[in-house]
Amino acid sequence: MKKKLLKIAGILLFLFLAVLIGLPFLLEAKIGDLIKNNVNSNINGELGFSEASLSLISSFPNAEVSIDEVYLLNKQPFEGDTLFSAGLVELKLGLGELFKSAGEPISIKRLFIDKARLNIKVDESENANYDIGTASGTETEESSDSGFTFAMDSYEIRDSEIRYLDQASGIGLELVELNHKGSGDLSLEQSELQTNTTALVSFNMDSTNYLDKNPVSLEALFGIDLKENKYSFLKNEAVINQLPLIFEGFVQLHEDHQEVALSFKTPSSDFKNFLALVPENYTSSIEGVKTEGNFEVAGSINGRVDDTHIPKLDISLKSHNASFKYPDLPKAVTNINIDAEIKNNSGKTEDTFVDIKKASFNIDKDHFALASRITELTGNTRVNAELKGNMDLSNISKAYPMPESMDLKGILIADVSTAFDMASIEKKQYQNTRTIGTLNLRDFQYSGTELKTPLNIQGANITFSPDNVILNALDGKLGQTDFGVSGSLENLLGFAFNDEKIEGNFKMYSKNFEVVDFMVDEEVPESEAGTTSGSSERIKIPAFLDCFIAARADRVVYDNLNLNNVSGNLIVKDETVTLQNLRSDLFGGSIGLAGSVSTKEETSSFDMDLSMSDLNIGQSFASLDLFKTLAPLASALQGKITSDINISGNLKEDMTPNLASISGDLLAKIFATEVDAQKAPLLSALDSKLSFLDTKDLNLQDLKTALSFENGTVKVKPFTINYNDIAVEVAGGHSFDQKLAYTATLQVPAKYLGNEVNNLIAKIDEQELENLTIPVTANIGGGYTSPEVSTDLTSGVKQLTAQLVDIQKKKLINQGKDGAKDLLGGLLASNNSSQDSTTTESDEPAVKQVLGGILGDSETQKDSTVAQKDSVKTKDPIKDAAKEVLGGLFSRKKKSKKDSVN
Repeated sequence: MKKKLLKIAGILLFLFLAVLIGLPFLLEAKIGDLIKNNVNSNINGELGFSEASLSLISSFPNAEVSIDEVYLLNKQPFEGDTLFSAGLVELKLGLGELFKSAGEPISIKRLFIDKARLNIKVDESENANYDIGTASGTETEESSDSGFTFAMDSYEIRDSEIRYLDQASGIGLELVELNHKGSGDLSLEQSELQTNTTALVSFNMDSTNYLDKNPVSLEALFGIDLKENKYSFLKNEAVINQLPLIFEGFVQLHEDHQEVALSFKTPSSDFKNFLALVPENYTSSIEGVKTEGNFEVAGSINGRVDDTHIPKLDISLKSHNASFKYPDLPKAVTNINIDAEIKNNSGKTEDTFVDIKKASFNIDKDHFALASRITELTGNTRVNAELKGNMDLSNISKAYPMPESMDLKGILIADVSTAFDMASIEKKQYQNTRTIGTLNLRDFQYSGTELKTPLNIQGANITFSPDNVILNALDGKLGQTDFGVSGSLENLLGFAFNDEKIEGNFKMYSKNFEVVDFMVDEEVPESEAGTTSGSSERIKIPAFLDCFIAARADRVVYDNLNLNNVSGNLIVKDETVTLQNLRSDLFGGSIGLAGSVSTKEETSSFDMDLSMSDLNIGQSFASLDLFKTLAPLASALQGKITSDINISGNLKEDMTPNLASISGDLLAKIFATEVDAQKAPLLSALDSKLSFLDTKDLNLQDLKTALSFENGTVKVKPFTINYNDIAVEVAGGHSFDQKLAYTATLQVPAKYLGNEVNNLIAKIDEQELENLTIPVTANIGGGYTSPEVSTDLTSGVKQLTAQLVDIQKKKLINQGKDGAKDLLGGLLASNNSSQDSTTTESDEPAVKQVLGGILGDSETQKDSTVAQKDSVKTKDPIKDAAKEVLGGLFSRKKKSKKDSVN
């Protein structure tokens, strides 16, 4: 019997294990649909996930559901927005919950969420993206039994983020690196929940940051009354930065409002509480800091919260005659007095105000005091403030730990008061505001990582008036650059409080202005090495600036350029700098510049007109990369250049031109007195290719040329230069990487063609042949440093032949056949008047041969012997002679002078 029972028990155990192992595979398909249907049927949104899995063995007798890559998408009016996402959601629930139908509620015992992102948004019409519950009424009553119920004993949220943005009120709240966990029996009507929370909190309102990733922690025991919807603080301690706070009270939820009754205070009155409010980045460790006096934070938040009310507020910060001293710093901050409060006595949002009755301190004999009252915070905000101070700025770092990158020196004397309301600023009714006072700064010095050398202000004097801020004088130095500035600023309040543009009008003068002093070499981390420039942030002209600057400098140094007597106007507006009438002396001449640089679009751009007069060519092309790109050949010239250039294109992130994008045109007049072929490989190649050409004798005086450039290519309009009595027409272009594509057509006079052609021309005895020129084309390719030059004789041969034939035809027509015979007889026979038959017989074929060469064998040959000789003749003597002579022009210079020019 025992064996039988054991056998049955073994079979049952086997079946039970088989069910535990096999059931998840059977139910996993159902799990996903079960979760989606229960959630999606109760929300105006869409829940989805990549995978859902089920485990029974490790969590028995419960089931554990894991859901990966969860997302919850909004529908109208936030369609497409992700309200919630998470890398992983794990649910622990009873085994029986798996067998419920899609309409039945599911009870969850434990919840774990990892890497969640909750994005809460309220638009300008006050629609909230979290309001995704289905419509109330009959449908709600019918579906009230569906969804999820919570009977949890624990839950945890790890490494998550919550972002809240209210576009209607301009309030933003952000919690990052959020870790929260709680434990308690939430299935009871009344229970206690033990929680632990850490996060970095940021809070801003109307573009002002009040908290910026400040560390916050809260360890609290809450009393939960689910029947009354009441949540109470039992035992707790919160820490903001390093300031501890203790809370008491409760929050109770009603159908149409919430009731709040909370109070908080610091557990002690030690002045270290004040230092704990300041972010650690600016205070170093407060351990070991010696303090005297007190600092207390206390407050209460009580009242009703609904669409028209907020709780009444009474929050105070107080300190009297306190001091502190860091152990490793030589000076102390003393006579610290703080009396500030935040209040709302009515529960109406517009009645909230901040009153800083006093905030003052001393460092040695230096004194600083501030008083301010800000009312109607959520309505037409009104500000009334006074600031007075007389401080040696170097004492700040001697009493308070400043960032290592910040080093301040100088004497600041300030006495400024202001009173205004935001409505007047928005309407530009500055007559309703009052800002008066003075600010003086002398012997100021600032060192920071954003500056290559310290900034020194010898003196600055500023006067505040209701209409503007007047910069009476500011004299300073940065590196080798000195500067003096005066002028005025308008709309300072609109800029500070209403995101409006700041308007200015300034004059600036400098004896020596070196641009490199304002540039900092950016250190790229090793991890970023090799990345493209697109990964770095490009330089932007501030959109809030609307300024006119009249500038003058005796000397400006930019890169390797020394500009003298610089003057001009700069207009900064709409993310664009416009240059007007900018003039300077440079390279023995003068330049004028007008145009603009804009960073408004996604890609920065520029458009400039540059006028140059009598610049030294050698210095210009040695120093200006633009000239090297547009006209590299000019680097071999010595003399003067006058030019007008229009150029536009895009700028790279470091504000240097993107050569592939630039386009424009150039018109230049060159007064060259010397050519150095050794500086231009192209000239050397031409010199060696053409036997009669010596490039140092090229006449470039008063040369005018024009070119255009676009898409990385320069196109040169045809222009003519002279070498002795040879005219050379140049046309073509080159690429920015100096690939050449030019033609040079030389009109070569006949006298360079050798004795044979010159003798022939003399015998023809035609006056128009005295100025006969032959076109010879030189094709220039390859690169600028390794040019390739080839010559084309075809057109020259054809033109020479055609000219001679045409002249002879005209003479034959005009003089008749007898005249032609006399002429030919005179060319080939002696002046002997006798008609020796032997001589006639020997000269006649030669006469016919020359005539045939000139006329292309147009005469009919009657003599059979002559005809037979002519029938086997295949060469054109004049064409062959022309080819031979022209070919000699391009051989290396080996012929004697008697073979070249007669």
